Amino acid sequence: MRILLSNDDGYLAPGLRALYEALKGSEEITVVAPDRDHSGASNSLTLQRPLSVRKSADGFHYVDGTPTDCVHLAITGLMDKEPDMVIAGINSGANLGDDVIYSGTVAAATEGRFLGLPAMAISMTSHEPQFYETAAQVVVDLLSRLKTHSLPTDTILNINVPDIPYEDLQGIQATRLGKRHKSEPVIRQQSPHGQDIYWVGPSGQEQDAGPGTDFHAIKNHFASVTPLEIDLTRYKALEKVAQWLEGY
Repeated sequence: MRILLSNDDGYLAPGLRALYEALKGSEEITVVAPDRDHSGASNSLTLQRPLSVRKSADGFHYVDGTPTDCVHLAITGLMDKEPDMVIAGINSGANLGDDVIYSGTVAAATEGRFLGLPAMAISMTSHEPQFYETAAQVVVDLLSRLKTHSLPTDTILNINVPDIPYEDLQGIQATRLGKRHKSEPVIRQQSPHGQDIYWVGPSGQEQDAGPGTDFHAIKNHFASVTPLEIDLTRYKALEKVAQWLEGY
């Protein structure tokens, strides 16, 4: 299996290295990742300048662009053959609920859909993870399942793993995205020159986090697997909007 690995934490991130080490012995791996941290980049593409690609001593390609840039570039021009799938991660920090809208990790996986196998975005629910190998083993387990039990190729699997030893993991659950309260207010400060500057505030607290959600699975020491799709059309509202537009 040809697998493209990417992330949003940068090519030097320990999570990317842990995932590469877990897969390199059994799969054909190509790594194309940003040259630095691009957390929160979502699906942004760099369109106003060309991209540069360099190669590290260990063979990782690193790009002066976003996670989406990396995957797009790899698939459409850098790799000799298209990969069978894209795996993004292992991210430091959760991508639960509404986080997926902003996540560069999820965006990298999103860019890799329609390749033949579902794309995966994998995150650890700690910003300073101690057990990357747990998430790496979850990916190995899921790849093994995919080889014998296929899923639709346009699926993105958003995977979150608690930061605990693998043997303490209670299992892997299929979940839906929970929801957060609105984000906390921006933090206003002044620069040394007296100008107002603003830091984006932290994410909102859990709001919809009951059984069946990704939040609930993580809280109970399960890995969470949420299938995502890209079609954002709100089909239930189509008829109402059509009625609303009658006469135009």
